[in-house]
Amino acid sequence: MSLGPRLDLRQSQSLVMTPQLQQAIRLLALSNLEIESFIAEEIDKNPLLESGGGDEGGGEAGEADIAAPPEERSEPEAVDSLVGYEGADAPLDVDINDENLHQDSAADRGLDGGLGVDGVRSGGEGEGPDFDAFASAGLSLHEHLIAQAGERLGGADFVIATQIIEQIEETGYFLAPTLDIARRLGVALSEVERVLAIVQTFDPSGVAARNLSECLAIQAREADRYDPAMARLIDNLDYLAKGNLAALRRICGVDEEDLGDMIRELRAYDPKPGCRFAQGERVESVVPDVFVARRVNGWAIELNSATLPRLLVNRSYYTELSQGPQDRQSKAWLSECLASANWLVKALDQRARTIVKVASEIVKQQDGFFRSGVEHLRPLTLRAVAEAIGMHESTVSRVTSNKYLSCDRGLFELKYFFTSAIQSNDGGDAVSAEAVKSHIKALIAAEAANAILSDDQLVELLRAKGFDIARRTVAKYREAVGIGSSVQRRRQKAIGSRAA
Repeated sequence: MSLGPRLDLRQSQSLVMTPQLQQAIRLLALSNLEIESFIAEEIDKNPLLESGGGDEGGGEAGEADIAAPPEERSEPEAVDSLVGYEGADAPLDVDINDENLHQDSAADRGLDGGLGVDGVRSGGEGEGPDFDAFASAGLSLHEHLIAQAGERLGGADFVIATQIIEQIEETGYFLAPTLDIARRLGVALSEVERVLAIVQTFDPSGVAARNLSECLAIQAREADRYDPAMARLIDNLDYLAKGNLAALRRICGVDEEDLGDMIRELRAYDPKPGCRFAQGERVESVVPDVFVARRVNGWAIELNSATLPRLLVNRSYYTELSQGPQDRQSKAWLSECLASANWLVKALDQRARTIVKVASEIVKQQDGFFRSGVEHLRPLTLRAVAEAIGMHESTVSRVTSNKYLSCDRGLFELKYFFTSAIQSNDGGDAVSAEAVKSHIKALIAAEAANAILSDDQLVELLRAKGFDIARRTVAKYREAVGIGSSVQRRRQKAIGSRAA
């Protein structure tokens, strides 16, 4: 066999992600307000683009109808769209590494990623303390804590508590030596430690902690989740920061699934509880991207044209410029501007069509919710919607990111309608997690002040309703809707009864 150079001709196919295609895919993930800013930037760069104002009539690409089913039918109705979608989404429906779709699990990340709570809950349903109200009233963390000390302590304990509160930093941590306070007030160190333990039960949960571990432990106790496994996890946060999950499983004595749940719980706690009271930028109101309105024969889905200006290509200006004297470079630049303008108008039209198509399928799948409320919310996945409309799962994920839907039941994030399934213990159809949360809220709302329901009791009551659910899941759902633990609720109702 001879060795030497040779030429081979091979043929293969591959997907080339052009800059325009990448931009079109990114447009799907932007909200209408973000699109408005993007269009303004493009108009500044391209002289052939101009804004035509809001689309008063909704436009074909921004509107769809869902026909109502006959009265005797119980299944969701079919979509009768006002526009044809065949092939309209092809250039945008590409499977790439989607940051919205492929997110790292909480168990795969260390604490260096940051602990925190979501600023906006899906659906806007939260029953926890309104910390924005505190900020708007100008109430500082120290004032908030002093008010609680005045309600719960008196005499020497109140004096000690005020000294402790004065040493609490804006982040909520107490870093001053307790011995200094004891010497300054002339009291025993044990008395200062005892009052500090009381201050650590004040709102916000985790305040007056002396380090991160103690802050998280306080919040775990308040949530009635401080079991031995969680205690060992909190005592070994350095392993979590390094990502050494195998060592954590051995230390905590749990399997991989339980450790993942524990880490997710831990990430739901606030590492800087005092920052909720810091004066900063106010959170802007959420503006809906899609409107859903009830019609006699079904539902109408329409994009919010108030935040989505029309984009026009000024072809007369292009003709005027192209007819004048210009060199080769100017001609190339003008042709590039026209091509870019035409592409952007088409990409925005495809984006509108795709959003309406996805929103229409969501309304179809969740018809029970829009008609009867959250208890009729069905389990739904991105894949189910993607298969129903003939798109890729990652495309649906982009469309539902950072977008909100307004209907007669309120304002909801599109991702709110994608919920996991809770299996029925009587063999019936599975229900969504949001429906279970609704039942938990109803049970807790009906509890008496002298008969606060524990998470174990909630499990039994839910099982009596047909929901096969674990205690850990009940606690997670309770926290997700902004409801405190049985300890917190008992204390709040006791304070309320004394005030009354």
